Amino acid sequence: MRSVPADRPGRPLAAGDAAPTVTLTSTHGAPVAVGGPADRPTLLVFVPFAFSRTCTAELTELQAGLPELADAGVRVLAASCDPVFALRAWAEQDGYTFPLLSDFWPHGAAARAFGVFDEVDGFARRGSFLLDASGTVRWSLVHDAGRARPFAAYREAVAGL
Repeated sequence: MRSVPADRPGRPLAAGDAAPTVTLTSTHGAPVAVGGPADRPTLLVFVPFAFSRTCTAELTELQAGLPELADAGVRVLAASCDPVFALRAWAEQDGYTFPLLSDFWPHGAAARAFGVFDEVDGFARRGSFLLDASGTVRWSLVHDAGRARPFAAYREAVAGL
């Protein structure tokens, strides 16, 4: 992960950057604010595509580790540029109990704000951001589209809060 200032668009946010406040849509159509002050730390995980093999494996691993993250006081959110209805079907099919958020319209606005939108292919790159309660990025990790992020990386990041 490269460390690049947040004021350089197209570059992933890094530890120490203030997270932008963005509003995404839940699978039930409700607005969900991410970034800025919150009641607890937030792990925001961008995934490229609903139902894809690598994304499904990652979210299944997150679901299995959800109790551990909840015990640490961390709220888990996953975001994709897929439409709300696709994300709802994915959550229902695979049993995800944490919110899946749509960054469909304006297309990729949240992914752009966090510096992980692929402008050429139009999807969110595989970026993860741990925000503290004040809305500051405490940790980030960005992987290529086909490379999964290991749950152990989340465990280590949360331990550092």
